[in-house]
Amino acid sequence: MFATITRLFENDYDEDGFRTCSVTGLNIHRSAEVHVKLFGLTAVIAMIVGGLFAFSVAMTRWEVVGLIGEFDGYYRHLSMHAWNLLIFWMVFMEIAVLYVGGPIVLGRRLPLTKVAKAGWAIMLAGALTVNYFIWTLSGGSDAPLLTAYVPLDVPLGFYGGAILFLVGATVAALPFLVSIIQEKREDWNGTLPLVAFGAFVTFVIAVQAILGGIAAFSYAFVWQAGIIDSINAGIYRQLYWIIGHGSQQINLLAMITVWYFLTHVVGGAVVASEKVSRTAFIMYLFFINLGAAHHLMVDPGLSAGWRIFNTSYAFYGAAFASMIHAFAIPAGLEAGRRQRGLGGGLFGWLTSAPWKNPIFASTIFSIILFGFLGGITGVLMGQMQLNMTWHNTYATVGHFHATVALGTTLAFMGLVFFVIKTMFQRNFISNKLALLVPYGYAAAMGLASLLMVYIGILYGVPRRTSQVVSNIIGSEFSLSAAEPLFLILGPMTLLAILVGAVFVLVSVGSLLGGSPTTEEDSKALLPQGGLVPDGGTDSVHAIEMRGTFVLCLVFMAAFVTLYVLNWFLLTQLWSIGA
Repeated sequence: MFATITRLFENDYDEDGFRTCSVTGLNIHRSAEVHVKLFGLTAVIAMIVGGLFAFSVAMTRWEVVGLIGEFDGYYRHLSMHAWNLLIFWMVFMEIAVLYVGGPIVLGRRLPLTKVAKAGWAIMLAGALTVNYFIWTLSGGSDAPLLTAYVPLDVPLGFYGGAILFLVGATVAALPFLVSIIQEKREDWNGTLPLVAFGAFVTFVIAVQAILGGIAAFSYAFVWQAGIIDSINAGIYRQLYWIIGHGSQQINLLAMITVWYFLTHVVGGAVVASEKVSRTAFIMYLFFINLGAAHHLMVDPGLSAGWRIFNTSYAFYGAAFASMIHAFAIPAGLEAGRRQRGLGGGLFGWLTSAPWKNPIFASTIFSIILFGFLGGITGVLMGQMQLNMTWHNTYATVGHFHATVALGTTLAFMGLVFFVIKTMFQRNFISNKLALLVPYGYAAAMGLASLLMVYIGILYGVPRRTSQVVSNIIGSEFSLSAAEPLFLILGPMTLLAILVGAVFVLVSVGSLLGGSPTTEEDSKALLPQGGLVPDGGTDSVHAIEMRGTFVLCLVFMAAFVTLYVLNWFLLTQLWSIGA
């Protein structure tokens, strides 16, 4: 067994420790590749843990089953689910994304390998500590949720574990920063590749978020330790949401970086405009973290002036940057495929794409569903007035499942499949099962997320409760109208969890029992006609992108329709009698 695991981290390198990837053509050093594998494998383990608790949470919220009572450990299961899937699975994967976007794309060694290993060990210790204190609380009814709001009685060790994990993530990200510094030192006037640039912006956003998290949890830590006598709950909430939503902004930028990378490698995309895409990344630096305030729109600690500024002008800057990527990535895919003569007409470039490649399918479904479900619902929820119809309802749960559990997870699934094929150099144990993952997961989780949003907005079904009818006695919440939707939602969540288990089965099974890839296997990942080199003779701007333009019109129509519908629902909240 040990020999099998050791083999997973070894490839054929030259005397300097480099090898040339037969798919990407990148010059990859052993140090970078080994650490991508290390962080990626750890992320998948966290996904398995979180997925197990996804089952118990889903079967509890589906009141036909009602698996766990409100005071019988439901919150313990909810916390284990949230921390492992929203934080640990994501952040371990994001460190791997940094190493891909940095030293691997740049063709460099990973500097400070001992620091990288130390960061991994500290992150792992922090994750284990958080899980331990959540799981060992008596009864689990008072388990700290993801927010761990003060002055709730949360164990000191829980805050310590959270701080430890955030410090470890900072340490693990340092080798990436050093690789960027080394690259610029050798060629100050040179331009970072777009994927490396995106990874760098991801790093900067991550630093902002992590500092906020360390500040929030340290504030709670010193209070719980008795070093300070009292704590301001409003200040804690504002500090917490720097990391609470900032962590999801890290997910967003890492996901977009993966989109650019995988659509180029397996889809044949080119960059429609380097300047435009880079500008969108830069806009995130100034505006994206301001989106965290939509969690505080009903908080009395924020002034009306700040709310109006944040949810209008500042929020539009972040939304505009996302709109740029939403156009640039499919435009690059259309231009790249048209350059190869792959598909004519309005959508031939898309219908002729490699939809039987699970890496490509995962990436494209991530783009589509994140945009139509996660992106639109995020903009709606970020409006001060509309937030009143969303706040603390099941619609909020639907939104972050559409963004993180659907969009980001699909992109990371595609990246894991890509790493299995190109770095571990193993074939899938079953191509059919691998292909089932993006299609099955996109369908099941997509419908589940949509139903969560619908149930929350129309019926006001609350979040963070194991049941509705039995727990909120005397309230106006009733499942009589929403119950048929729960009869669809329950099976869809089960199906999504099942497909997630298939993903784990394919991933782990391929590593342990997959046959070694051959040159033909590597060529099969490439788009027809091979990759179009950057700076080719055919100008991207000479290629028609009318298909992308039509798709953007469809997206805009969906956005406007949902925007108007939500304002109509807002008018129904307070009726004025004659």
